[in-house]
Amino acid sequence: MGVTGPPGPVMDRDEVDRALARLGAEHKAIEDSLLALQDHAGRRLLEGAELTGTTRERWQTTEETITRLWTYFDAYTAAVHDVRELRSRRRWPGREELAELTERLRGETVHLSDGQQRLPESLTGPARLSESFTLERLVKRMNELYAASLDVIVTADAVWSALPARIDLLAAELGRTRSLAHSVGVRPGEHPAGDELEAITAELAALRAQVVSDPLAFWRPAAGSSAPGGGRPDTVRYDRAALALEDVRREIEAVLAVRQDSEERLLRLRDVLSRADRTLTEARSARGEVLAKIAASEVPAVSGPPTALQERLATAAEYRRHAQWHRLSPLLESLEREAEDELMRARESLTAVTAPLAVRAELRGRLDAYKAKVARLGAAEDPLLIERYDAARRMLWSAPCDLRVAEQAVLRYQQAAAEVLSGPGDARGRQ
Repeated sequence: MGVTGPPGPVMDRDEVDRALARLGAEHKAIEDSLLALQDHAGRRLLEGAELTGTTRERWQTTEETITRLWTYFDAYTAAVHDVRELRSRRRWPGREELAELTERLRGETVHLSDGQQRLPESLTGPARLSESFTLERLVKRMNELYAASLDVIVTADAVWSALPARIDLLAAELGRTRSLAHSVGVRPGEHPAGDELEAITAELAALRAQVVSDPLAFWRPAAGSSAPGGGRPDTVRYDRAALALEDVRREIEAVLAVRQDSEERLLRLRDVLSRADRTLTEARSARGEVLAKIAASEVPAVSGPPTALQERLATAAEYRRHAQWHRLSPLLESLEREAEDELMRARESLTAVTAPLAVRAELRGRLDAYKAKVARLGAAEDPLLIERYDAARRMLWSAPCDLRVAEQAVLRYQQAAAEVLSGPGDARGRQ
């Protein structure tokens, strides 16, 4: 192999010394970084863990990369040592020595064989199993390999530092919720919330095992970031489990509330159903009165007492006696809605049944109000008014009362009164 000259202009003594100082600083920084990488807690965890999936594949590659890094660093150390030793031979190096120092500092003088590299054959010859570097390019290569290795270690450590602890806290909350659920009878196979608790328990166990064995599968890199460890842990499954547990916890609290106030709620239910029953009884009685007193009127039928609700209320009381709170909770909620609806229907039925009596009362009031007005204005003795008043009164105070005929009689009285009161003179003038 022929001797080649130094790349570019030959460096002078000051340039050489400055380059050696820079190499010394770089060597120290690289060594410190490699030692820190060696002692990183994430690296020790990766070495001792039973890894699977993405993490196992990437860690195998990273271990090889770290081994290669130390090989590169040893070669770099030896090259820097050789340059320093050459520079130390003479305080004032000659041109040939400066040329050799320039070659060592700037030329591709570091030769590395990489038995782990498997480069494909090119069209110009066989694959290379060795590579030559300048010191500058070797530093750049080491920085690239270091960043790639650190990214795997920092990422795994970040996931392990974040997710397992949060999963454990959620699992502890899950345990407390399960104990509370059992205390009110919410168990798997007996209540949907019990089945949901079992599903959350299984999901958290599976999630923790996967996070521990394959942390890199739970990492989401930051968009556009190339820095090692840029991104955040993927908490989608954890968040979903936490929300599901919160929903179950609220449901358990609702069941607990039932246990605490069930007696009062049952008493209120009995009162509401009792009022509905009394209202229906009043409606049935009123219907009989309307049929007897009002003629030619359609009176709606009145339904019977809410026996189905009474039976379900008895079932609710039975659940309470046997502390079956998880069954009592939904039953009470539906009973409260239906009891209020039943009371509303009973009131509407009473209103509908008594409507004809209300119409008769309104007509009686209107007739007496006009009579009082006529008397106040001095027309009480008008024969026409007396005749029409008596006719209307007989219809309204007789049974059965025909409301349509009675209403026409009241209207005739009103019209006559209006004519008398608006005509010339007074009542005596009409006589």
